[in-house]
Amino acid sequence: MPGAPHPESPLLPMTPNTASDSDAIPLRGLTVLMSGGSRGIGLAIAVRAARDGANVALLAKTAEPHPRLEGTVYTAAQEIEQAGGQALPIVGDVRHEADISRAVQETAERFGGIDIVVNNASAIDLSPSTGLATKRFDLMQQIEVRGTFLLTRAAVPHLRSSTHAHILTLSPPLNLSRKWLGASVGYMLAKYGMTLAALGFAAELEADGIASNVLWPRTIIATAAVQNLLGGDAAMARSRKPEVMADAAHAILSRPPRERTGEQLIDEQVLAEVGITDLTPYQYGDGTDLQTDIFLD
Repeated sequence: MPGAPHPESPLLPMTPNTASDSDAIPLRGLTVLMSGGSRGIGLAIAVRAARDGANVALLAKTAEPHPRLEGTVYTAAQEIEQAGGQALPIVGDVRHEADISRAVQETAERFGGIDIVVNNASAIDLSPSTGLATKRFDLMQQIEVRGTFLLTRAAVPHLRSSTHAHILTLSPPLNLSRKWLGASVGYMLAKYGMTLAALGFAAELEADGIASNVLWPRTIIATAAVQNLLGGDAAMARSRKPEVMADAAHAILSRPPRERTGEQLIDEQVLAEVGITDLTPYQYGDGTDLQTDIFLD
């Protein structure tokens, strides 16, 4: 919940940032620009980066509380700063190129550059194609595909100047099974579009030393979307906490960018690579009936 303290994750202990341990803190002093991030997975990733002492700029629409969704870009900024980072809340819409340009400019001016872009903003509507309103279809394509493309593109000049340049896009591996191609075609197009954009940036920018990867959870995550759209309390009980994605994202973003790019990653896989195989601390419920996330077999 925004405003509540985040539980300590098992990846790294929550220790003060000091000059003597700065070399061991991968994201210390780096600047993250994220779309969305007022709540849920995006906020968890931002807070995890802040624990390293990172600077985090959030481009989000949520200047005022939503009736059904807790948290605003300003409460998220407070959590980031409480965790040990510096925050820059930017009210804007990732669908609007002018807002993106302003966010990139303000972030670079405030922090001296941009090292990491996290494409987190997303809209979801799981209606079948025959039941999906055109405006909802357009919204998903504009936020997921257009937003990912425009935000990443606008940040590239700054990423090229960074020695630790990463793009991380929260979207699923491309699964071309009939089950997932035929389920929620509008949403599938939007999320797969994010993945294709991320893979395209990986190929285009590899020579510049800019990593671009995709990250997706093995299970559904306890977020407002799951609570409100995917089954309420029953679905939440089958979920993991957002911190599982935050720690996986941290593990990816901590590596030198030339070590891994163009990959479609799952949180469990990434955490196993850094020695975290006991995922019980991430359980939201009792963990007996975890639900596999959409687009994964």
